[in-house]
Amino acid sequence: MITQAVDETDPALGATVDKLRALAGRFDEVVVLALRVRESDLPANVQVRSFGARGPVLKAARLAAALAPELRRRPVAVLAHMAPVYALVAAPLTRPLRVPLLLWFTHWRASRTLELAERVSTRVLSVNERSFPLPSSKLVATGHGIEVPAEPVRRADDGTLRLLALGRTSPAKGLDTVLDALQLLENVPVHAEVRGPSLTPEEREQRARLALRAAADERVEVGGPVDRSDVRSLYARSDALVNNMRAGALDKVVYEAAAAGLPVLVASDGFAPLVDGLGAQLRFPQDDAVALAARVRDLYELGAAGRAALGAELRERVRRDHSVEHWADEVLAVAR
Repeated sequence: MITQAVDETDPALGATVDKLRALAGRFDEVVVLALRVRESDLPANVQVRSFGARGPVLKAARLAAALAPELRRRPVAVLAHMAPVYALVAAPLTRPLRVPLLLWFTHWRASRTLELAERVSTRVLSVNERSFPLPSSKLVATGHGIEVPAEPVRRADDGTLRLLALGRTSPAKGLDTVLDALQLLENVPVHAEVRGPSLTPEEREQRARLALRAAADERVEVGGPVDRSDVRSLYARSDALVNNMRAGALDKVVYEAAAAGLPVLVASDGFAPLVDGLGAQLRFPQDDAVALAARVRDLYELGAAGRAALGAELRERVRRDHSVEHWADEVLAVAR
């Protein structure tokens, strides 16, 4: 497996460690080549090596140098995780040896690099057909790979509906719409907490705009990133997650929140298999503050017991279709 980071504390990439643990239970050995490595609690049959370097050319050279001796051992497959460029670096080495090259990718944005990576890959793995931005006959739907906690979260009802928007402060997340919806809910006791990292200048500018709006509305709180080990405490003080991400990405946080037992309000119709048919409307048109406000009002009127029942149904759907065990089983089936 070639991946960006092995670091279970990373707020964006920490879940990769859960996937490695699941793969370790299905393969004799898992060798991980990672750009960045931090000591993590992994099974004994997982070997982690870093190819970190300065600049893309040197990184590619170090990745190829690390991969070549592993291929001589004839692995059942090479899995390029999320970064299409890893598949491009690996392909010239895997193809002569006929080692299957798998690309795992889920994002709304297509690119020339992704197009080329799709061509050279044996199979493309993604959550479903809506989470891969290119048409491909190689696509295999695997679910998202979520670590389902042993117990759902439960929040003591204090009369206020507490919403959580979690993730990077990218404009693609549509967070302004969440705040706009709150303005339409003057008679509903509601509070929104926006948490997540800002990793680019664009994201930092968006955070500043959101913080300015929050300063004028006591019902809104904008905070920074949360260590992955603390995310459960965020869920435990929330009544629902709101996600207005543009179509195609299928944010992992939606599945993680649902796995914790939280109702989720989502814009992308790619989440339809997760949220439809539960007796409550959980989808809203992207960037539609009026529709989102109506969904929030419905959740409030549902009451704590109704929201808990809804969260329990979502949790079971994640367990069935998107657990990390289900994901690893699908990877094993493709690798065979």
